[in-house]
Amino acid sequence: MAAQRQYEELARQLSAIGAVKRGLGRVLPPECPAGSAAVLTLLNRHGEMRMSRLAELLAVDMSVTSRHVAHVAERGWIHRDPDPADKRSRILRLTPAGEAKFEELSDLSMQALAHYLHDWSDDEVDQLSTLLARLRDSFGDCRAASARIPQSSQCSQPSQSPLSPHDVQTSETTRTPA
Repeated sequence: MAAQRQYEELARQLSAIGAVKRGLGRVLPPECPAGSAAVLTLLNRHGEMRMSRLAELLAVDMSVTSRHVAHVAERGWIHRDPDPADKRSRILRLTPAGEAKFEELSDLSMQALAHYLHDWSDDEVDQLSTLLARLRDSFGDCRAASARIPQSSQCSQPSQSPLSPHDVQTSETTRTPA
């Protein structure tokens, strides 16, 4: 079990991840900000879906999701087709132009990572990826209200409830194509 000082250092390092994400965001073209890139990434990863599902995966409010969707739709990167099961809803799916834009963003992100991590070994990159995935899985589905830590919980106590496969699967939130 980690000591309090280790958790404090981890908290400092995790807060610095925001700077890393902003650095990766700077490689995105101006016409495709991070929110738009996230929409394209999730539609590429999960396929067509309703706006409500996209909002859930983005872990943002429907109004924010609507703005992101409008932005990518205006550029022809997605289609918004009526949902045959519910005419009030729309099914979102990538267009060929959206798939091409996703590939472009993915290439830009990979180039940026290769640039910034040029002096890392393959094993170090693999280790970081493995540990970040494990950290994400340890948090489970952070969007759920039940994922909140009870007030009586202490930092030194491990979680008593193992993750279900559903928790691991739905813990995938948005990530730009990095």
